[in-house]
Amino acid sequence: MLQMRHMQGVFCNAVVMRKAVFIICALAVTAAVVVGAIQAGNSDRAPKDSGQALSLADVSKPLAGAPADLAALHRQVNVLQGGGAQAFDARLRALRGHPVVVNMWASWCEPCRFELPFLQREAVSRGAKVAFLGINVNDAHAAARERAAQFPMPYPSFEDPRSAIFGRYHARGLPTTAFYDARGKLVIVHQGVFPTQAKLAEAIDRYARS
Repeated sequence: MLQMRHMQGVFCNAVVMRKAVFIICALAVTAAVVVGAIQAGNSDRAPKDSGQALSLADVSKPLAGAPADLAALHRQVNVLQGGGAQAFDARLRALRGHPVVVNMWASWCEPCRFELPFLQREAVSRGAKVAFLGINVNDAHAAARERAAQFPMPYPSFEDPRSAIFGRYHARGLPTTAFYDARGKLVIVHQGVFPTQAKLAEAIDRYARS
């Protein structure tokens, strides 16, 4: 009889332990679901729109007080420039004496779409003192033209269909933005999208105009 009661006690303890483990697991699953819901809610509140893009008329206005070389650059609105790395290097050399911001983008890149209005506004407001260039990476010409029509850029972009220019910067993806000082020295390569125009402006002041 005592042996029977002992065995019943062991069995009951085992059942209790199983129930406790089950309850702990259930609570853990519930907590994971709650955390997941909170994270999903936070991601829904992340910025998805960088504001209205400037129009072709907005970006085509002459730059007051711009030197001749920057004024000429600004007049190349939405130009998709061929010539590859050689043409790009020649333009960089011609722009020595001015800080240069080089933005790498593609029509298929959604973060680029978010960021382009920031580049538009900064190029319009700073184009008399800072040069802006684009590099259109691994893109179809027609698709790049269509994206440029949606987001007119007040500067030319060099076509880079085989990522030859892009590869120099050891970039991990798009968008990527390179900052050169007025001496033509590459100061920094910023990987990824700028979340706000203020962050882009801060980077221009810190790296290109320092």
